[in-house]
Amino acid sequence: MAGETILVVDDEQEIVQLIQLYLVREGYKVISANNGHDVFGIVREHKPDLIILDILLPGLDGIEVCRQLRKTSNTPILFISCKSEDIDIILGLSMGGDDYMTKPFSPSQLVARVKALLRRNSIREQHQDDPQLVKFPGLEIDLVSHIVRANGQTISLSAKEFDLLSLMAKTPNRVYKIEHLFELIWSLDSMGDPRTLIVHISNLRKKIELNPAEPRYIITVRGVGYKFNGSTG
Repeated sequence: MAGETILVVDDEQEIVQLIQLYLVREGYKVISANNGHDVFGIVREHKPDLIILDILLPGLDGIEVCRQLRKTSNTPILFISCKSEDIDIILGLSMGGDDYMTKPFSPSQLVARVKALLRRNSIREQHQDDPQLVKFPGLEIDLVSHIVRANGQTISLSAKEFDLLSLMAKTPNRVYKIEHLFELIWSLDSMGDPRTLIVHISNLRKKIELNPAEPRYIITVRGVGYKFNGSTG
């Protein structure tokens, strides 16, 4: 559904103009910032539906911007960066980013990612009126308030981490192929970067498992994908 407001944060004006050109063609309203410090005021004023955030920004980098935004906002964040090392992807997603693209990127692929993130966010909001509570020994997932309690502690999850956990927990013992998870969580018809999913699974385990090295909830099915262990006890 076009018409949503998208904030593009990048200090390269050519990149901003390119992204704006393609998004406006799709019917989106685009606003922009060229540094991290301006983001917070813009978010408060315009309440964007999605943020495209460069990591390498002057003053306050995108990682720190994301970390601060996540204290008060679940707005989907798509990182873009010329840095493609695993540690940068891990950092971005660990701070609450929903997806990650490496420069140079295909503008049409960027638009596809934007549509997917907005679609997933819309579906999530539509289901907030359906009170559901998913419970397992040591783990409780409130699908309405998005509150997760693990091992007696309330934990903070990014939007994508919550989507992954709730999807698998609602269908325990079902094995999900990696490409199927991409389709369901990112709403992408084609396979994304496998590292994105691997990082989100790793982050989830660190937050909900007593021993992430020997997970009891999210189990790897070698050569296939992942499943949620419905036999936890």
